[in-house]
Amino acid sequence: MSLRTSPLRTLRTTLPMQTAIVAGLLSLCLLSLCGYASTGIASAASLDPFSDQVLSSRILGHVEDAAGIAQMGATVYLYNRYDQLVRHALTNEQGRFGFEALSPDIYSLRVILASFAPAERRNISLLPNSESRLSINLASVLSTVTIAPPRRSIGTLVTDDWKWVLRSSSATRPIMRFLPAPVTASTSRTLGSAFSDTTGVVKISAGDGQSFLQSGGEDLGTAFALATSLAGSARVQLSGNVGYAGSNLATPGAGFRTSYARDSADGSTPEVILTFHQFYTAPRAATAAVTGDSAPPLRTASLAVIDSIEVAENIRLDYGFNYNSVTYLDHLNYLSPFIRGTFDFGSEGRVRVAYSSGAPPAELLARDSAVSTSPDHARSSELDQDLTALSLVPRISLSNDHAVVQRTQDFEIGYERVEGTRTFTAGAYRESVSNAAFMLAGSNSSLPAGNLMPDLNSNSSILNVGSYQRTGVDAAVRQSIGDRFDIALAAGTTGALTLASAASLLQNATLQNATLQNATLQNATLPNTTPDLRDSLSQKQVAWVTIRISTTTPVTGTRITADYGWTDPGTLVPSHIFMTQRVNQDTGVNFYLRQPLPNILPLRIELTAELRNLLAQSYLPMGEHSVLTATPRAVRGGLNFIF
Repeated sequence: MSLRTSPLRTLRTTLPMQTAIVAGLLSLCLLSLCGYASTGIASAASLDPFSDQVLSSRILGHVEDAAGIAQMGATVYLYNRYDQLVRHALTNEQGRFGFEALSPDIYSLRVILASFAPAERRNISLLPNSESRLSINLASVLSTVTIAPPRRSIGTLVTDDWKWVLRSSSATRPIMRFLPAPVTASTSRTLGSAFSDTTGVVKISAGDGQSFLQSGGEDLGTAFALATSLAGSARVQLSGNVGYAGSNLATPGAGFRTSYARDSADGSTPEVILTFHQFYTAPRAATAAVTGDSAPPLRTASLAVIDSIEVAENIRLDYGFNYNSVTYLDHLNYLSPFIRGTFDFGSEGRVRVAYSSGAPPAELLARDSAVSTSPDHARSSELDQDLTALSLVPRISLSNDHAVVQRTQDFEIGYERVEGTRTFTAGAYRESVSNAAFMLAGSNSSLPAGNLMPDLNSNSSILNVGSYQRTGVDAAVRQSIGDRFDIALAAGTTGALTLASAASLLQNATLQNATLQNATLQNATLPNTTPDLRDSLSQKQVAWVTIRISTTTPVTGTRITADYGWTDPGTLVPSHIFMTQRVNQDTGVNFYLRQPLPNILPLRIELTAELRNLLAQSYLPMGEHSVLTATPRAVRGGLNFIF
């Protein structure tokens, strides 16, 4: 029997097979067309100048301490190759931050967090469509930033992620460390290994000399500051200034300041500071009769010790003292202790309580400003604060031909809360001042010469007005608009001095400046003795308002800060130095400018200008041709060289 297959059966068998083959061919064609279309779409997107794919480079990072604990709330600033601020961000609860959609370029990074030294990384090169990861360790005074391995490439089977895990884990990190080589007789340490991370600034300035009341700046002066890490475990700073005053161009005044800081294993940050000053004042008949010298020098020396320790997880204690020695006609020694407690409640804000006695705690304020750096001068802030602390001179006056020092006892409480780009602050203080020193400008021949001390850089005198007590409350809000604009508004009430004998004349007058004050009170007479003058002064509670604006221009990088402080006309409002909050209680119109110049030399050059109390406000008339003030008008300018 022959086996035959019918045509109908053969057709029924081959038809499904042919259908499957045709369907497969059609699927391959459709897949090819879709792949071509997707390739075309991707190509078109890559050519689109507004596509995000062009700016796909990014920087990611992680901030932690020595124990490997993530640090939340650290401020991270990103700069371009011209040291201009590009962006800034805060680390989240996991200590992470990121900058997305960055153009391929060379960047610099700076990380700032309270109780830690700033960490910095320069020359971070970003290629197109790349990612750079940073591991930031704030475990010591000299913080480190290391580049972490990049993400694996597409298609790679074996990656380097295990290295990143080992570096970020506190339990396994010791295996990534190299043990130091054994010290042998041939091993020698070089100077470069002992000193690292060295920065400095040189300032040349000229203008109106600043009074004892504000600082020890000269009419024409040069200041310098240098900071370096010693053996990678300590921070050493040295600063100085030398200048000439208009009253005595033959002999310059000078000041030097050096500090040593180091982190301890228990979390404390002790610091020791030595400061020395020597100035020459204008001659006065009374001092010449006592010393036989027409211009006795003023010499000051101080030893300051400051420490910070974390008592609990959310409680930090800052404390210290300043021991001062002053020589001017007499030799004076006095101690100025201070203490401040900070209670951090996380997102609910923080509360600070502080106490100081004697001189203001300049070292504590300098440390706060160096840690809480504003974006407009992040790199030079530490050295700027060092020079500002150096310029502060004890407020000295004369009482019956004997030198006395102004002492202040201050109790203060402050609250601060940050909500996004907005910061709210409020506080209150009680202040007691003895041997208060103010500038007396104009004719003062009717007062005993033994109670008038010549000012440092002017023809005015320093007058001892005795003692006073006052209380004050304040509230402020600060709003950041973008990365280049900040505006702050502060208001409050405080105690002010006024002339009791001229109270009836001040009720119907609006005194805008010293000229108008003198014209209004031309019939008032200056008391003949210092006790009579003190009795003629009275106190009253006045309101004050200060508005402050800070901005950085996008093209030239000019940093401009301007503020205006208003208070009751015809009163003298002494400045209060806040220890628990960052509030500006300025007087009159003030203007500050920092203009970066093209980098011709291998260092940064800045042009600066400073104008204080341009409208001569808070001037209290004391007679036909005399006024009493705590904030004299001053105009200064200079050139900064930063390396």
